[in-house]
Amino acid sequence: MKNLLFPLLLLIVTNCAPGGNYDLIIRNGMLYDGSGEKPFTGDIAVNGDQIIAMGDLRAARGKLEIDATGMAVSPGFINMLSWAHESLIEDGRSQSNIRQGVTLEIMGEGWSAGPLTEAMKKDNIEKQGNIKYDIPWTTLGEYLDFLEEKGVSPNVASFVGATTIRINVIGYDNRPPGPGELELMKKLVRQAMEEGAIGLSSSLIYAPASFADTEELIDLCKEAANYDGMYISHIRSEGEKFLEALKEFIQIAERAGITSEVYHLKAAGQSNWHKMDSAIKMIESARAQGLAVTANMYNYTAAGTGLYATMPQWVQEGGHDAWVERLKDPSIRAKVVKEMVAKGDDWENFYFMAGSPENIILSGFKNDSLKYLTGMTVARVAESRNVSAPETIIDLVIQDDSRVNAMYFLMSEDNIRKQIAIPWVTFGSDEASQAPEGVFLELNPHPRAYGNFSRLLGKYISEENIIPLEEAIRKLTSFPADNIKIKDRGRLKPGCFADIVVFDPDAISDHATFVKPHQYSTGVKDVFVNGIQVLKDGEHTGALPGRVVRGPGYKGER
Repeated sequence: MKNLLFPLLLLIVTNCAPGGNYDLIIRNGMLYDGSGEKPFTGDIAVNGDQIIAMGDLRAARGKLEIDATGMAVSPGFINMLSWAHESLIEDGRSQSNIRQGVTLEIMGEGWSAGPLTEAMKKDNIEKQGNIKYDIPWTTLGEYLDFLEEKGVSPNVASFVGATTIRINVIGYDNRPPGPGELELMKKLVRQAMEEGAIGLSSSLIYAPASFADTEELIDLCKEAANYDGMYISHIRSEGEKFLEALKEFIQIAERAGITSEVYHLKAAGQSNWHKMDSAIKMIESARAQGLAVTANMYNYTAAGTGLYATMPQWVQEGGHDAWVERLKDPSIRAKVVKEMVAKGDDWENFYFMAGSPENIILSGFKNDSLKYLTGMTVARVAESRNVSAPETIIDLVIQDDSRVNAMYFLMSEDNIRKQIAIPWVTFGSDEASQAPEGVFLELNPHPRAYGNFSRLLGKYISEENIIPLEEAIRKLTSFPADNIKIKDRGRLKPGCFADIVVFDPDAISDHATFVKPHQYSTGVKDVFVNGIQVLKDGEHTGALPGRVVRGPGYKGER
């Protein structure tokens, strides 16, 4: 009875007559409003970029009408960890994510597109891979404006990266900032927050981010907290020192008084899988004490990053060029190889945690002469070259003069299922948004680029029923929106922006694999961003209505 009355009550509460003319009406769908409550059958009316009415709208008419009979209708999904900062410059359609229902891409895991110095701009251009572009912006806010003006299909937002702030002021040196340098770093955080950054991010297993100590991070987080921003972190360890790193993260959140989230929560390496239960208890204890601490995840057992994750931090000090030059020194090379095959007590050793070079897949090279190795395991390449796997990794980094993209099988499927069921966990692809065409075919992305969200709703929800669909949608929509304090998105509700997904909950499915990742997901029928249709009957319309979504500290005009 409650579900039958809700549509009528909604119309009365919002003073919306059941008749009238609208730009868009979506009819007869199972409406999942993002709250986590059970769905109800009804209609949605949209004018311009806003939802105007919901309920029984049989007497109303729309310039465009969509029949959603048998379909789920939900708010657009929020990607809490997107690396689309370059892919959207190349192709603003954001095809691999739009086809999964993603309408908001949140970027900036430690590194952000600003603030930049002229030296950083020059270095970024020189290190560009397959995607080439100019850098006319300097600040993070200017970059976001650049994307919106260029035209993108999804909405976009970004954290300001603590790594980027550190490089801007200190460079790649392994040292703490001096008093004047710290003040400049804090000033850059304030500037980014006033330009609309969602908060401050860190990525602490990678140099030079790993050179920052706890006090430095707390000082920067306090600046973001003053603007009601979030701190979000790839914590210092997800393996041997997972729990110690989580303890540091919670300490930063508490002392800075800031809402905080763990990037891609995981226990990496089989010997560490059992630590996930303790990690969950630590976060829940912090939450019980009043700390606003959450986490996000991707739905795969393999991580994706560069081959630099197999090497100690000391060899990477000074930046990419210094790292590669050191690797050419036979004595340094021998020391690096020795450390690569050991546990890595003071750094996160992905080579060791993978357990075998068979569990490391090469996925992306800069130089054409090496691209034939894409999709091969390190073990296979090492065998073909008749050298050890660690030596092969070093050779590839030198030959490609890049970090070389790779995928590492590190995680437990049981932990993935356990994490999906946690109410305070959201989701992020940790990948770019791509298309099976053009420059994107030059490398193999992690399959999460094409399947993270549809894999959740298909494999883990529709097939395995880990949590109800309405709860999964809450964790994809209103919950992350509330965490990052953005208004009027993440819900199907009159007055909210019309970011809407129409999908078949029984048919949604991922198809991307580690061997053949460039395959679109299926099952999403229609997607609207700010009231404009960007996906129609499963095909992209070419529309680019995406906007910048600013954080709560934004000082400009909204």
